[in-house]
Amino acid sequence: MSGFATLIFEKKDSIGYVTLNRPQLFNIYNMQMRDDLYQVLGAIKEDREIRAGIIQGAGDKAFCAGADLSEFLTAPSPVIARQARWARDVWGLFLDVPQPLIAAVHGYVLGSGLEIALCCDLRISAEDSQFGFPEAGLGIIPAAGGSQTLPRTVGRAHALEMLLCGRLIGAREAWRMGLVNQVVSRDQLGETAGAMARKIASFNPEAVRLGKQALVRGLDLPLAEGLNLERRLAGELATIPSGGRKGKKGAHPDRSLRKGK
Repeated sequence: MSGFATLIFEKKDSIGYVTLNRPQLFNIYNMQMRDDLYQVLGAIKEDREIRAGIIQGAGDKAFCAGADLSEFLTAPSPVIARQARWARDVWGLFLDVPQPLIAAVHGYVLGSGLEIALCCDLRISAEDSQFGFPEAGLGIIPAAGGSQTLPRTVGRAHALEMLLCGRLIGAREAWRMGLVNQVVSRDQLGETAGAMARKIASFNPEAVRLGKQALVRGLDLPLAEGLNLERRLAGELATIPSGGRKGKKGAHPDRSLRKGK
């Protein structure tokens, strides 16, 4: 899959690499990037050979410095905007990808860029990263899940300070908050993310997918329901033929479980 205007997508062995590719504009998120991401994430989701994904940014200055406000604040009619939202729900698709996604971030990670990182499962940061939600200073609020994913990651107090005060935080503070899993030097960022992805890819792919599902879905459930979900998914894994558990083609996990039915 190639030829995207705002992204580079590569598949190497069992890893899918997605590079936000507008470096001259700090990789800001625009409507074309929304459409490109929608196609790429959909392809990753359906590709049984991809066992982990890495989201990264091109250039030296930014992972993604936010949304292109010249586009997103010049809204079409509410009807058209609503149709576009449903047709290209990138944020919902991020959360629906069954494979683990790793955000490898550097430089500015702001607004929509931070929302992209928060939609990933793991985050590795270069030492030069700066994280923040500047929306309050622009008279708007996050509109792609930031007000929900940030407090679930760093807690209420830290999230409120970042959202209401627009405060930027550096990589080390982000690590202390639990916003990122690791902080590494800029030149080690790609290799560290790649090593993590390869480690994940070396495991039973169905166990990884169902383990991710158990944790992510269980966090929004009462403990008793979460324990029941874990038992159901463990039972589902036990029914997958041994070939599937070893990473070959096998039975797919029950989609009703993945959709929360």
